[in-house]
Amino acid sequence: MNKFILAIALTLGIASCSTKQNTGESDAEKTLPFPLTNLDTTVSPCEDFYQYAIGGWLKDNPIPSTESRWSSFNVVTDSNNAKLKKIFTEFSSKEFTKGSMEQKIGDFYKSVIDSATTEKRGLEPLEELLQELEEVSTTEEYIELTAAWKSFGISSFNSIYVGQDDKNSSEYITFLSQGGLGLPDVSYYTNTDQKAVEIQESYKAYMAQILEMAGQENTEQAALTIYYMENSLAKVSMTRVERRNPELTYNKMSFAQLQKLVDELEWNAYFSILGFKNIDSVVVGQPQFYKGLNRMLKDISVDDWKLYSKWKLIDSYAPYLNSEFVNANFEFYKKTLSGTAVMKSREERALRQVSSGLGELVGKAFVERHFPKESKEDVRQMVENLRAVFKERVKNLDWMSKETKEKALGKLDAFKMKIGYPDEWTDFSKLEITSADLVQNIMNIRRFNFYEMIEKLGQPVDKNEWFMSPQTVNAYYSSSQNEIVFPAGILQPPFYSIDADAALNYGGIGAVIGHEFSHGFDDQGSKYDAKGNLANWWTEDDRARFEERANVVVEQFNGFYPLPDLHVNGELTLGENIADLGGATMAFHALEKELVRVGKPEPIDGFTYQQRFFLGWAQVWHMNMTEKELRKRIATDSHSPGEYRVKGPLANMSEFAEAFGCESSDPMVNTDSAKAVIW
Repeated sequence: MNKFILAIALTLGIASCSTKQNTGESDAEKTLPFPLTNLDTTVSPCEDFYQYAIGGWLKDNPIPSTESRWSSFNVVTDSNNAKLKKIFTEFSSKEFTKGSMEQKIGDFYKSVIDSATTEKRGLEPLEELLQELEEVSTTEEYIELTAAWKSFGISSFNSIYVGQDDKNSSEYITFLSQGGLGLPDVSYYTNTDQKAVEIQESYKAYMAQILEMAGQENTEQAALTIYYMENSLAKVSMTRVERRNPELTYNKMSFAQLQKLVDELEWNAYFSILGFKNIDSVVVGQPQFYKGLNRMLKDISVDDWKLYSKWKLIDSYAPYLNSEFVNANFEFYKKTLSGTAVMKSREERALRQVSSGLGELVGKAFVERHFPKESKEDVRQMVENLRAVFKERVKNLDWMSKETKEKALGKLDAFKMKIGYPDEWTDFSKLEITSADLVQNIMNIRRFNFYEMIEKLGQPVDKNEWFMSPQTVNAYYSSSQNEIVFPAGILQPPFYSIDADAALNYGGIGAVIGHEFSHGFDDQGSKYDAKGNLANWWTEDDRARFEERANVVVEQFNGFYPLPDLHVNGELTLGENIADLGGATMAFHALEKELVRVGKPEPIDGFTYQQRFFLGWAQVWHMNMTEKELRKRIATDSHSPGEYRVKGPLANMSEFAEAFGCESSDPMVNTDSAKAVIW
């Protein structure tokens, strides 16, 4: 996903949501119940609502050996995968017209599960590229080769992509960003504690192992050389916190300025090889990184750069080679970094690879069979209900001036929504897929996606484009499009069911909708205007008051310790935490308005509708996670762990305290002076 999308892992008004109203049946008869087995009633909801609401689920759902975490997202993804398996099996068992959706999906699936061919070929699929690399003799030739390899998805020393111009969202522009690292984050190179050093040494050992399997000599020294180069790139890279700020990463340059910044690289030739045309300017995300890269291109020998790219090539394709490479790749990236004990079966991996590789093509087949049209309209109405509530709350803010309120309301009015699946599907006619060659299929897919991206330059911005496939269990807000998007994959329990009562649906997908709305007004999304441009629409005083309130959120989450030696990074997770607080708040009040209109229901299973709303929010975030995965996510993920996505926002909400009769002294209630209240 590109930088313009603020995604959650999960969603304002007056009109009716079509969930279970006035049918003559009792709520208990017609609603999808909240699973009471989720509860841990030995704990007070006012003491630890996360444990109270889903402690039973956490106990009954240990992490499967093939996973590093187990959550509602995994459960829904597994359900989706079962549906996809039937589709893939059907398409791969019959003959279909060449070039059709069915043929591409079926043949790709066959190529993934064909272990015999993959085992027989070994490293053969990469030999041609490896030979190209071997023939390089100068740094200039090497740079040209890395440009040519970009389309194959092979990482080099930087990242390049095409997206909407932050300051002119009606046009596409080319972005240059930092890159070249193999470990998950800059901090993995810069940290010096024992756990960090252990991972660094394991990474070097993994590099040596892969290179030895590829016939490299002096593999330990080779691994040290590559690690030194990656570490050098890490030292000049921005942190994730810094990269969240679009004002720091928007550095527009002419070609002349870019050439001066990195004079070791002939940029006109570089872009020409990439296939870029008619470029007169670029946005450089991290100028200091490119200054450092320029020094490295001067100082490091071409042989060392060739070694670096040999590693990047093989590592990039290791999951698609024979079992020797696949197992080594799993041992480091899944077991060492994330704590996953056992590799998924080839069939399970095939489901993921085909779904992600052919994203929207698979999504078209998925929604044709498994997404009811009435769900799309139901959720659309919920969006409008939440939009109306958000507007009311903005109008009533006591800390924002009339001038800024008008701009905020204008942005809310301009919000667009996409639900379920695209109105227009991507044309995959140029993509060739066969059943006989997995690696070639992966290369073809990567090249297809790459050229689809660069062909955007000079074209009108595509307002219909989706950045998630329909089967994805997630949602996102795009700052440059000023839109919220909810794929079909997430529109099912526990997030949403057309058979659920309004309280559960508003606590689930309703809060997700509110979350995405709130991203447009979080610490970074709020820097974009109604048209999706990076432009300040705040008065100076209003911005200061907003940041004062945001800092309260930072401090709250810095105080959460999932492990004794590890706390949540309140700065890295600020945007998501603001969105969670805003989302839960907006959804609760949208529910209240809805029930004023249609009538308030009687308690279900002994819970009021207010309590069921918060139980609905909590069940979205039930999650067990290995310690290794938790440590990785604290370092890399802009989302807080599930426990704190429940407890953090709710402790600020008087609505929660009232629903469960909590006292001001209870752990789940922040004092008035410590409450975070923004939207």
